[in-house]
Amino acid sequence: MPFEITVGPPQLVIHQGHGMLITDYDGQIFWPTHKGLYLLDTRLISSWQIYANGKEWELLNSGNISHYAARIFQTNRRLRTEQGDVPPRTLGLTLSRSISGGIHEDIDIVNHGAKSVCFNLEIAMRSDFADLSEVKSGDIVRRGRITTEWSENGMHLRTVYRNRDFCREVNVVMRQTDSPPVYANGRISFEVGLEPAAAWHACLMYEFGDGKIRLAAPDECIADAAQSKVGKRLEDWKRSALKVKTNNEDFNRFFDRSIEDMAGLRLPIEKTDHLQFMPAAGVPWFFNLFGRDSLIASLQNAIVYPEFAMATLDILGSLQATERDDYRDAEPGKIPHELRLGELAHFKLVPYTPYYGAADATILYLIVLHSAWRSSGDAGLLGRHLQTAERCLDWIDNYGDRDGDGFQEYATRSSAGYENQGWKDAGDAVVYPDGTLVKGPKALCELQGYVYDAWVRMAEIFDALGKADRAKALRAKAELLFRRFNEAFWNEESGFYAYALDGDKNKVLTIASNPGHCLWSGIVPADRASRVIGRLMAPDMWSGWGIRTLSARHRAYNPYSYQNGSIWPHDNGIIALGFRRYGYAAEAVQVARDVTKAAAYFTHYRVPELYAGLQRDPTNFPVQYLWANVPQAWAAGSVFAFLRAILGLRPDAPSDRIYIDPALPDWLPDVVLTDLKVGKRSFDLRFWRDNGDTRWQVLRGESDLVAHRSFATGVQL
Repeated sequence: MPFEITVGPPQLVIHQGHGMLITDYDGQIFWPTHKGLYLLDTRLISSWQIYANGKEWELLNSGNISHYAARIFQTNRRLRTEQGDVPPRTLGLTLSRSISGGIHEDIDIVNHGAKSVCFNLEIAMRSDFADLSEVKSGDIVRRGRITTEWSENGMHLRTVYRNRDFCREVNVVMRQTDSPPVYANGRISFEVGLEPAAAWHACLMYEFGDGKIRLAAPDECIADAAQSKVGKRLEDWKRSALKVKTNNEDFNRFFDRSIEDMAGLRLPIEKTDHLQFMPAAGVPWFFNLFGRDSLIASLQNAIVYPEFAMATLDILGSLQATERDDYRDAEPGKIPHELRLGELAHFKLVPYTPYYGAADATILYLIVLHSAWRSSGDAGLLGRHLQTAERCLDWIDNYGDRDGDGFQEYATRSSAGYENQGWKDAGDAVVYPDGTLVKGPKALCELQGYVYDAWVRMAEIFDALGKADRAKALRAKAELLFRRFNEAFWNEESGFYAYALDGDKNKVLTIASNPGHCLWSGIVPADRASRVIGRLMAPDMWSGWGIRTLSARHRAYNPYSYQNGSIWPHDNGIIALGFRRYGYAAEAVQVARDVTKAAAYFTHYRVPELYAGLQRDPTNFPVQYLWANVPQAWAAGSVFAFLRAILGLRPDAPSDRIYIDPALPDWLPDVVLTDLKVGKRSFDLRFWRDNGDTRWQVLRGESDLVAHRSFATGVQL
């Protein structure tokens, strides 16, 4: 029996809405650290420890009950008291936490010894109110003033940070305590006296505020957390989302974990008349609105939870730029990239108010609009977002194409902007073959594919709206871009596409994963697909744990880097869909198998944002990237993309159809889908292997609405 190896960051995380608590496994926070209690991009608590007579407790075990709740079990070390020593492992300490608005924390202690004990339980906490971006950089600047107020009668500790009109606060209220608290020397203390077999309890309620609104802690303790508002929302989500059952337990757990992670990453956004949920990017660094990430996650969720796309379109559309603002890289029609709510954004010390430095989000918005329409069949959706879409199309022509050559290029105009504005947005991600940084403006290959795809999809939308002339014009533009792209970006010698064109229109012949997105977009001629796929599956690109972002033979290759040789699950999901689009099912399912195998090593099958691009062999396992977001939306959504690639699922609700082209591999021979929603209809489907072929059956729903159609027909994924 093989040893079980678990890979993941040494932390315990609970999160919900705009709040997250990240601690060590023992529930504590030792400063300096990136861990802490965060709300709206501000760290409210930067240090938290619990002691018995000044001694640390000893961790036994800890874990998540769900994304919003965790429990920690500890015991005492040898404890000196006035009554004598308390032997180790005499006392049991349980910390139970749940987050829903604020945090509900229960502290329970049981005396398992034969003698009575008496000691001081102490909780030490501090707040630095640091902006999340400064925590990440390690360069924290205190700009305002912190005050702390203890109310003995009210049994609460209120700590407030103010910098002019910016305010954040945390109020810790003690309830149902078996002994009264006192506050001194920066610590909340309780005198705990326990007879043998006796128990002691205290409840701490952490309330958060911004000077105007206070988020109360949930009344429910962890035992009743499922009955809380967030618990009920989670169960509603699970009931409404697609359910999958296979005879591959790794895939089942990967899928189920991703469903829960997507639920936990739902970001509540207040609208004028209701609350909407769109996917946040990831915990901890991007637990906020991100245009590109939310759009990609919405595409991934098209067969799982189509409602994500509706909210994403609404919210991002409402933030579409209307004027040029170079500091924020904003241009009329551009869809935002990132919105921050911390102190730096409040005082416009950073451009994220929102920031528009993404060259792909505006294009992806159109692709998501088409996908949402195909999933929902809602013609009203097109009418509601048509003006936004028209402005996106104008931006592609007038701003995305900076020099009028017909290709999309980017270069920041902001003193604080991103150097790179594709999905590989690290400053060192776009490199020449010699490893030097590419000069801009840069025309990434995948941007051209996205535009081609967006124009083809929008042509279909205009046909549905009775605007045949607009549809014809967009198809003509798409055909021209197809020809010009394949002339300008193709390199016959390598049988691969250039990573980009640089500022002088020279090909950047670096071998990277980006051309895999061109397969997904359909901009690759069929007679070139095999060479592109073969290059992506060559040993320097294919690691066995997935396809690398950069060739292992490249001078800039570093398997531990952010985007120069690491493996990103979402990247592999998009590439697998591209493989399937051109009929390469074996390669698509191989990539799906690789990432599924990797997922089995990560804690709770939770794939991180990225992991190291080391070569797989019989003696190793995936290696984490230390600063990865976990959970992360489009990493979780990668399994949904793999499922679509394997089953060939393409909803076509406007035509009241769902198309399939299943190709089950031997490692996934039986798949059952429950509650697959297409428009107003819901289906249960079963797929199974039979002597190497894949067969299928409609278990629930009208069978004549489910049709086999090959990916080779060019129907968009």
